Amino acid sequence: MSGDDLFAGEEQVIATGQQLVADGGFSSHQDQQHYEQLLKGYQKLFRMTRRLMRLSDSNERQLNAAAEVIAEKNKQLEALSTKLSKYLSPQIYNSIFTGAQSVEIASNRKKLTVFFSDIADFTATTDNLESEELTNLLNRYLTEMSKIALEYGATIDKYIGDAILAFFGDPESKGVREDAINGVRMAVAMQQRMRELQSEWQEWGAERPFQLRIGINTGFCTVGNFGSEDRMDYTIIGNVVNLAARLQSVSDLGGIVLGHETYSLVKHEVAAEEQTPVKVKGFAEPVRCYKVRGIYDDLVAAGNVIREEQEGFKLLLDLKKHDRADAIATLEAVLSRLRG
Repeated sequence: MSGDDLFAGEEQVIATGQQLVADGGFSSHQDQQHYEQLLKGYQKLFRMTRRLMRLSDSNERQLNAAAEVIAEKNKQLEALSTKLSKYLSPQIYNSIFTGAQSVEIASNRKKLTVFFSDIADFTATTDNLESEELTNLLNRYLTEMSKIALEYGATIDKYIGDAILAFFGDPESKGVREDAINGVRMAVAMQQRMRELQSEWQEWGAERPFQLRIGINTGFCTVGNFGSEDRMDYTIIGNVVNLAARLQSVSDLGGIVLGHETYSLVKHEVAAEEQTPVKVKGFAEPVRCYKVRGIYDDLVAAGNVIREEQEGFKLLLDLKKHDRADAIATLEAVLSRLRG
């Protein structure tokens, strides 16, 4: 309601008062003077109130207009923020927009578990594909792998063509051991998903579905913003990163290879076999590495491993590596010793 509508009744009262003065309907001149003074005071108060009301209406219109502009700007910023989030790992994006991470050239040393994956013989596999087919295939692969990475809490550093670099332990960490275990669990889940995708791609007529190799390594890395004041990249550098890439290159098709420190952290949760130390570029000495066979819980569920643990007692029997008769004989010998 406008100020004019709000004060229509008051204007009518003033008009009635003015008419009463004009008609001289007072018993004495003194009463009339007193009434006129009251009427003038009321008129003055009314004019002031109406000016304030009109000013308030004007301010309200301006505020409403400003609120609409702000709402529109917020929508634009939200849309821009959503677009920018596609170019950053969710952990990095959240840390920047919450103020936890400064946007300046800076770095620090942290113990991280580094994941590196690559498609084997990518060029040869995609030689016969049209660019549209290759784009769709590669985007599907990266989308599926990224979903799994985010599910396990990995920070996706970057895509390097068909390769993926990710890490655990920054900007959020669940502890060095748990980060390493999550990294291996993620890798196992990715290889499982790749086997499913390979079946789909073969049904679509793909002659050579993608085969994935994965390398995982743990150690101290330099992590932070690198680049210039105008263009920065939040990434990791160091020999630990390089070794993860080298381990990937010596992995079997569909395989996962761990560095020694990663294996030391996960060996109670992950079944892995030590391989012959490998000589890799950039490292003077041969590197100890381990081939992942699976997660113990999954192997137990599949009937490939018998595992029992209590305080002061641990039994781990790999049925893929031991003859059942030999295993039974060994267990009976242990029971005989216990019975004494």
